[in-house]
Amino acid sequence: GPLVRPAAPRPLAGVRDARHAISMCHALLSERGEVSGARLATDVLAAYRSLDVPALDVFFDLLVDEFSPDPDAVGRAADGYRDDPSQANLIHLQQAVESPRQELFRRFNMAPGATGALVEMRQQLSRTLGEHPQRTGIDADLLHLFRSWFNRGFLVLQRIDWRTSALVLERLIQYEAVHQIQGWRDLHRRLEADRRCYAFFHPALPDEPLIFIEVALT
Repeated sequence: GPLVRPAAPRPLAGVRDARHAISMCHALLSERGEVSGARLATDVLAAYRSLDVPALDVFFDLLVDEFSPDPDAVGRAADGYRDDPSQANLIHLQQAVESPRQELFRRFNMAPGATGALVEMRQQLSRTLGEHPQRTGIDADLLHLFRSWFNRGFLVLQRIDWRTSALVLERLIQYEAVHQIQGWRDLHRRLEADRRCYAFFHPALPDEPLIFIEVALT
């Protein structure tokens, strides 16, 4: 028969670091105080950012194992709504099917810089979904939250010109995919008096132009 290779053992240090971060996530989810919750969220963010690739792999698996909806609770709520499709039972069912990860990520987002970290988390997670389809629930939770957090009503339209911060201008050079910008000289030409450039920004990501458009006045 074919040779089956055993899964490579995970480094003990990575497992330990991931479990420590997850224990802090449990504490954050049970925290009731706003100020202490924000402080704990900052600690969780630091713990998450310290994880290397093997530890991050363990962290994602633990998010699936320990922060998914309770199947029994979902089943009972579904049976209750099937027997009596009232608004109260519908709300109870919606509460049962919502992943605890969503509330965890909401609280995680109290830490400065957490919104960007969650966007990066989804980027890192997406690379693993092919080999780990059980993690699609995490991706769905993040996508659900991002659709609310990045709603058009929360975005701010700003004009970009040569006085805009160098960091944003560098992002513009990096992100332009239709007409590639050939360095700073080319960018300067695109921001001259006969040109206009506008971008949407999210208040939590002030240096990230999410959507931008370049216009030439003729």
